Amino acid sequence: MLTQSSYGKERIRLVQVLRRPDRDDVRDLTVAVRFDGDYDASYTDGDNTDVLPTDTMRNTVYALAAQEAVRDIESFGLRLARHFLERNRCLTRVTIDLAEHHWDRIAHGGREHGHAFLRHGAETRTAAVSADRDASTVSAGAADLMILKAAESAFAGFRRDEYTTLAETRDRLLVTSLTATWQYRDHAIAFDPTWHHVRQTMLDAFAGHRSESVQHPLHAMGQAVLDAVDGVASISLVMPNRHHLPFDLSRFGLENRNEIFVATEEPHGLIAATLTR
Repeated sequence: MLTQSSYGKERIRLVQVLRRPDRDDVRDLTVAVRFDGDYDASYTDGDNTDVLPTDTMRNTVYALAAQEAVRDIESFGLRLARHFLERNRCLTRVTIDLAEHHWDRIAHGGREHGHAFLRHGAETRTAAVSADRDASTVSAGAADLMILKAAESAFAGFRRDEYTTLAETRDRLLVTSLTATWQYRDHAIAFDPTWHHVRQTMLDAFAGHRSESVQHPLHAMGQAVLDAVDGVASISLVMPNRHHLPFDLSRFGLENRNEIFVATEEPHGLIAATLTR
């Protein structure tokens, strides 16, 4: 018996250039579309009468972007969701996942160049729209935001057993690749400035916090967002502990001044939490 099904198109790559005489803007997106609905016949009987091709989903992304420029990914996701719901009678819920890849302007002759860009870091802006015929929800986020604290970070007083070898420290490097997602209360907000406000609030809290663990600043960052941004209903944060281990220089007759570290990728700790109002 078929108990669940969905289908869609993933990794739709859209790059849009918003052209002006002396200054262009670039929007670089990866989009995914997923349909949930009454499509059992296509699985059980091979009946494709109501199946919208995933190729059409991809084409729709490009066509809607061409008809109205992408200003923020949340609004674009809502436009896509409305379009699909209006045109597909068997569709009960559509989910649109979006990631935006940032391009910074290249400095040229002492000013930002109007047409030349540099891809900066791995960070992406994310959004997800889930809509049925009665309501829709919008969430946003930031993924792979690399942040580092060179001081005011400790890890001590933890539980020990016979297999514990980790030394306590009051002064360590805290490095993480932050992924945060937050749920908006409603759609009556300005998505673009709100996203930047949430991001900056997290960074301010991280920079100003004296942490006793990775868990400690994670909570402070999430609480700071809920305190500062009224439009956010909840926020989830994932902070892998990207270990940077002090390198022992004493074997070379050199002083260990807590300045030389070995960056390790694996294994790493994984700390996560969700805060709600």
